Amino acid sequence: MCSPMHPAYGSGHATVAGACVTMLKAFFDEDTVIKEPVIVNPNNPGQLIAYQGEPLTVGGELNKIASNIGQGRNIAGVHWRTDAREASLLGEQVAISMLRDMAESYGENFKGFSLTKFDGQQITVG
Repeated sequence: MCSPMHPAYGSGHATVAGACVTMLKAFFDEDTVIKEPVIVNPNNPGQLIAYQGEPLTVGGELNKIASNIGQGRNIAGVHWRTDAREASLLGEQVAISMLRDMAESYGENFKGFSLTKFDGQQITVG
């Protein structure tokens, strides 16, 4: 693993990933279990096999995607670990602010967007 040759600065990739994942969690049911997930067969990479383990949810998989995007840049030595973590939280805050603005602009009765933040806190925006 490489380390950056510059001071820490929030990752743009992680910021965008945090914002996008937060928006998706607001619009889709995070608790939905993914039916019949598959993984690559370690003995035959050209074949998929059934996933065995804890149930996979939409929210959990979205969180993994956001983390992978930010951490990939860290592994490449472009950013520090904290750059990805803090930037993901910044993206989440930006998305929540946008959701708040959207909710206020709806003419019909709207109960708000419900989602789980990266820290596990469940919130309703709007």
